[in-house]
Amino acid sequence: MNSKTIGVTAIMVITTVSAFAQSDAITKFFNKYATDESFTQVTVSSKMFSLFTEMEAETPEDKEVLEAISKLKGLRILAKDDTRDARTLYQEAFTLIPAADYEELMSVRDDNKDMKFMIRENGGKIAELLMVLGGADEFMVLSLFGEIDLKQISRIGRRMNVSGLENLEKMNKKPNSKENK
Repeated sequence: MNSKTIGVTAIMVITTVSAFAQSDAITKFFNKYATDESFTQVTVSSKMFSLFTEMEAETPEDKEVLEAISKLKGLRILAKDDTRDARTLYQEAFTLIPAADYEELMSVRDDNKDMKFMIRENGGKIAELLMVLGGADEFMVLSLFGEIDLKQISRIGRRMNVSGLENLEKMNKKPNSKENK
């Protein structure tokens, strides 16, 4: 191997390791509760998203949504209803999220529920969207990853009946504006 090949290989390994490290905290959280039957778990693979894109678009809006779906690599949801430890789980989730890797987009407090939306960027594009919800008796963490277009995620969430993503419609184009906090 020449030095150029070694250099390219090293960069690829470092990039791969850092990508796994960034999502590793959330993966640990999901894995910690993987066998706990009191949680509802949903995992949608990239193959499932690719099957959606094979559907025919009837309207331009449908075509836009299908295009956005084609760039998604996966969705994971971990939820627990009717629980007394929802607030504890909410706090625990944030202890595992590396603050340096994620930027908060929006916080919502509504009817005794707290919800935060955070993103992880890679190369100027959104690579992961996290939503963490904690209420008096319910908890949910959602991780959507791939190349994400926030404008379309709310529509996708409605079509897939993923509660909470409709709150993205409340966002401005400026993530740090006071209206979003």
